[in-house]
Amino acid sequence: MSKNFHNPVMSKEVLDGLSLAPGKTIVDATVGTAGHSEQIIEKILPAGKLVCIDRDKESLEVARKRLLRFSNSTVFIHGNFSDLEKILNHEGIKKIDGILFDLGISSFQLDNAERGFTFQQDGPLDMRLDRDSYISAYDLVNNLHEDEISHLLWNFGQERWHRRIARVLVEQRQKSPISTTAQLADMVDRAIPYRYRRGYRKIHPATRTFQAIRIAVNRELEALETAINQAIGILTKKSRICVISFHSLEDRIAKHSFRKAAHTGLVKIITPKPATPLWSEIESNPRSRSAKLRVAERI
Repeated sequence: MSKNFHNPVMSKEVLDGLSLAPGKTIVDATVGTAGHSEQIIEKILPAGKLVCIDRDKESLEVARKRLLRFSNSTVFIHGNFSDLEKILNHEGIKKIDGILFDLGISSFQLDNAERGFTFQQDGPLDMRLDRDSYISAYDLVNNLHEDEISHLLWNFGQERWHRRIARVLVEQRQKSPISTTAQLADMVDRAIPYRYRRGYRKIHPATRTFQAIRIAVNRELEALETAINQAIGILTKKSRICVISFHSLEDRIAKHSFRKAAHTGLVKIITPKPATPLWSEIESNPRSRSAKLRVAERI
């Protein structure tokens, strides 16, 4: 597999969850480099249509090239899935037969240091999924008030040491701006008391901070809630929505959105408890270890 291609997580479970058949119109709301889409399109041909949406132009271009042989059955749209209804209306699509949200940051994005998503390589403090967006991680880290940073780290990262980290960041930026991922990771590491760092054995001490800032930069949680509600509204009867999440905040939104829709009689929940990857998949693709898949069916 090309280094540009993201290993699709829980691919069999997704294909089963979407209940695909020839002729269906399916939306991949987070197409990325088309790992899932390549498998989905083969299940809905002939006469099926796949709408591929992503905020990341670079990923979208990789997906377009990867699915070039299916060009008559695919549509590629640069946009935010929170604008789902608007996007589909523009394409003349009023109803869909299934939709997938794969919320993980892809290997393609993580492995590019210039995107600023990871502390494992040094790069500019960016983290924008859509590089046309105005606000970057640099802007938040260097301009928010201390209490705003603290609030962000707790609400979006559930970071225990949010106040200490915020204080250290503000103290540092008074000397010089924090402009790289390595600088940010180092500041977080310094902020956490040494005797508590062993509690981060399974993850890097900066993991939650990077997650929180990325979520804030891209306004990911509010976009997700909006998109799920819109998706449920335009699904045809017996069609399904699949959401793959990678942390508890995303999973909670999917769970509560599905429950609310089920309570009002719009959907039937197919996965009362989220499906998780098999151990064999986690061994071959460690980034899948935190994935959770929730599925609901329109009534």
